[in-house]
Formats: sequence, structure tokens, C-alpha cells
Amino acid sequence: MRYRLTFVAGLALGYVLGTRAGRERYEQLKKSARGISQNPAVRNTVESATQQGREVAGKAFHSVSDKVGEKMPDSVADRVRSLRQRGQGDAEDDWGTSNT
Repeated sequence: MRYRLTFVAGLALGYVLGTRAGRERYEQLKKSARGISQNPAVRNTVESATQQGREVAGKAFHSVSDKVGEKMPDSVADRVRSLRQRGQGDAEDDWGTSNT
């Protein structure tokens, strides 16, 4: 409950400060955020972190599936298999971003 109250208080504070700052400040922040996201160093860091996350997730999947083995219900195993097959042929992941 405490975390919800903190979140709502932060949301309210952000709203109040945002309305006071006005449209000009919003556009300025938006331009800065766009510039940061298009920075090659930031893009490379994001791509490398994404790749590392995929590798760790793959290792975790194999580790869990080795330990679970035959105990996994067939419906779950079929679903995982279908998701893996679908993901191998696509150039985009579930979030709509490219794998490059």
C-alpha cells in the first residue's frame, strides 16, 4: 500500500510540475530526450544490453527446462515451443523493435 501511495504522490507531483512548466518546457525536454536516444554511444549501449539480456534469458530458459524436464505440462511445453519457433523467423521481437 505504501508503494501505491508513493507512486500516486509522484504522479500528482509530476502532473502539477508539468502543467506549471508549460508546452515550451515539454517540447524542450522532448527534444533533449530524442537527442539522447539518437546518440550513437547510447544506441550501442542499449543494443549490447539487449543482446546480453537475450543471452542470459536463453541460458536461464535452458537451465530451468533441464531442471524441470518432464514435469512441465504438455500445454506449457507446446506453447513455449510455438513461441520459440515464431521468434526465430521474425526480424522483430515481441516489443516491435528490430534485433539489429
